[in-house]
Amino acid sequence: MALLGMLRAPLAAQTAPALRPPAYPLITHDPFFSVWTFSDTLAAAPTRHWSGEEQGLEGLVRVDGKVYQFLGQPAPQYRAIIATTQEQPYAAQYTFSTPPAGWEKPGFPATGWRTGPAPFTDNQTLRGTTWEGGDIWVRRTVQVADPTTPGPLKVLLQHDDEAEVYLNGVLLTSQPGANGRYEYFDVPAAARQALRQGANVLALHAHSHVGAEFLDAGLYEALPPPPAPARARQTSVTVTATQTTYQFLAGPVQLTVNFLSPLLLDELETVARPVSYLTFTAAATDGRAHPVQVLLTASGRLAANTGYQPVLTQAGQAGPLGWQAVGTSSQAVLGQAGDNARIDWGQAYLAAPFPAKLTTGEPQAMRSAFTKAGTLAAAPGPRRGPAQRVALAAVLELGAVTNPTERHLLLGYDDVYSVQYFGRNLRGWWRRDPATTMPQVLQAAEADYGRLRQKSTAFDRQLYADAQAAGGKEYADLCQLAYRQTIAAHKIVAGPTGEVLTFSKENFSGGFIGTVDVTYPSAPLFLLYNNELAKGLLRFIFDYSESGRWKKDFPAHDLGTYPLANDQKYGEDMPVEEAGNMLILTAAAVKMDGKPDFARQHWPVLTKWVGFLKRDGFDPANQLSTDDFAGHLARNVNLSVKAIMGIACYGQLARQLGDQKTADEYTALARDYAQRWMAMSATGDHYALTFDKTPGSWSQKYNLVWDKLLGLNIFPPEVAQQEIAYYLTRQGRYGLPLDSRKTYTKSDWIMWTATMASKPADFQALIRPVWQFANDSPTRVPLTDWHETTDARQVGFQARSVVGGYFIKMLEQRTAQKP
Repeated sequence: MALLGMLRAPLAAQTAPALRPPAYPLITHDPFFSVWTFSDTLAAAPTRHWSGEEQGLEGLVRVDGKVYQFLGQPAPQYRAIIATTQEQPYAAQYTFSTPPAGWEKPGFPATGWRTGPAPFTDNQTLRGTTWEGGDIWVRRTVQVADPTTPGPLKVLLQHDDEAEVYLNGVLLTSQPGANGRYEYFDVPAAARQALRQGANVLALHAHSHVGAEFLDAGLYEALPPPPAPARARQTSVTVTATQTTYQFLAGPVQLTVNFLSPLLLDELETVARPVSYLTFTAAATDGRAHPVQVLLTASGRLAANTGYQPVLTQAGQAGPLGWQAVGTSSQAVLGQAGDNARIDWGQAYLAAPFPAKLTTGEPQAMRSAFTKAGTLAAAPGPRRGPAQRVALAAVLELGAVTNPTERHLLLGYDDVYSVQYFGRNLRGWWRRDPATTMPQVLQAAEADYGRLRQKSTAFDRQLYADAQAAGGKEYADLCQLAYRQTIAAHKIVAGPTGEVLTFSKENFSGGFIGTVDVTYPSAPLFLLYNNELAKGLLRFIFDYSESGRWKKDFPAHDLGTYPLANDQKYGEDMPVEEAGNMLILTAAAVKMDGKPDFARQHWPVLTKWVGFLKRDGFDPANQLSTDDFAGHLARNVNLSVKAIMGIACYGQLARQLGDQKTADEYTALARDYAQRWMAMSATGDHYALTFDKTPGSWSQKYNLVWDKLLGLNIFPPEVAQQEIAYYLTRQGRYGLPLDSRKTYTKSDWIMWTATMASKPADFQALIRPVWQFANDSPTRVPLTDWHETTDARQVGFQARSVVGGYFIKMLEQRTAQKP
């Protein structure tokens, strides 16, 4: 049997250790339709959206009448004593002025306090009270009929930033920083006594100093978990580029469960279609026949931002399929924006070929019915209720199983509209024809099932083989882990004139849409596999400037907060960063096209941006770069490299467009800058962090990789090789730090830095610690790109598209073949 937690290439048996992913992708399509398990064992915990919120898929298999759980766990259940606004809207008294002592106690005279609806936030898409930073104090009085609570008490709290919660003057919890989502916090035993019959005062105080304000809290009782069936024994898990496959033993039957998201980038219609396949294969291990049935339930939370939102189900048929769907009752299309937000419009679909039985119900009731009888009653009609109490369900009858017997399901999502683009609602590419319906698309996906399984398996093998040939086994392991995560952090949309737009979401680092310095590290995967999608990452930034909406002589940082692409929302520009990024990526797209048409379309604005770099790029002022988490930096040597590469790319593009005079001018300028750069940043055996040459300072010069990939030949080759030799002396156990200021790193930039190496052994020496980080990280979330090189812990970020930058070594192999 394969080892537990294995991420293995679908090739011949290997002797090297297998990579244990920090989290396992199950359903991966876009920033909203994305389900993962954060545990090595599939049945150890509820499945989750990449943000960490439960989005429960559960699976039970019944063998000879005995039930085993193989997928997910029921989400913990809570009873509201004092509900948050996500469950029950409320208004409260509040003030922004420091109140007298005792403000948190019953009987306090809140004279001069205002009254407004929760939550208290600066998010204008939410119906709450505007709070734009500083301190806020909140009081609400709630009647509690029965304070008896056999279960533990919890505070349910979302706070940004520091917050404290009191009940009748008694402190329940105090939390630092910002959590970005509703979380349950324990109430100390002594504080339980504060809850009383009748009027209770819940008082909150929060302080925000960096924006993204939010405050809401409630008091809940944790309910006992339902009876749990035995777990099937998981014997292996294999992750490839498009698939995650588990094997279990359930008594005398081996059950194989395959999750396939066919993200085949050479098929635009397929990769844009938000439909995944779940395939169940059962076989007897003792040669005897055993009756086998499988239950799969999909929580209504797949279609809701919170578990408390009311949802409604519906049912239908699509050719050979039956389907059930669930969506919120309110259907506020494109009404939910922000970093840690999930979709609450459109419909999640569960479909299966006949004669599978589909129904809806309360999750625990359906589990109990299946356990007793192996079947479920048909739903009497549309079901309504809170998202966490409603689920779609399918029962698959595999019959009396001896030899391998297979059944499958489809999971899909119809988001109706995907993005708002300068006030206009745009549909996903798959639904660009308004007449298209999800039942039609499910039927098409069902017709494609056999073909896509075969093609996806062949693609997975080829990707791994290509990556291994380019950079070795560890590199190939990391590429196949990054593949689905990268694509699923984007939404492919049909633009106003039918053009392809590839919008990213800046997951867990602001929630911005179309961020240029997120596109920059993500682009290698798209340049490698579908250049039309790579150009789709750039088109909306060009449009923003060319339309006159963005008036500065360098590109915007972003277009808004996902999914609202109406104007830049980031609080500060990154002038040199974004100008360099756009010029470099345009040159890369032209290189992959083999013709300069894309640059010709945007030549005036490219000329404006290179003019800015010529003027202000070489010795950058005190400003942010893509590594903004490290703070502002003046005279940033690596940022200067980006400006030089941008200028050189403009010269290359001019040559491809037949303008030799301009090409010579900008190529010569870039080479002159390169010589000055070397003289100003040299410190002996390496180049400094800034032109100030602070003693002992250094940084990864990852931007230099484009000199090699695009054949620009601006810097002498020994510059990169001197840096590589120095980096090999600076590595930590889990990677090369980003620079001399901290011990943390960015794994995408390590990949770019390593690709500068001329020797395969040096490349692999830089990659191996990144592999070790992914394998050892104690932070079990979808792959983070920002981690500590000392202990492999996540510093921040998760599930971001920037791990598409891992594919830059493979891209180097491809660009070397192009003129």
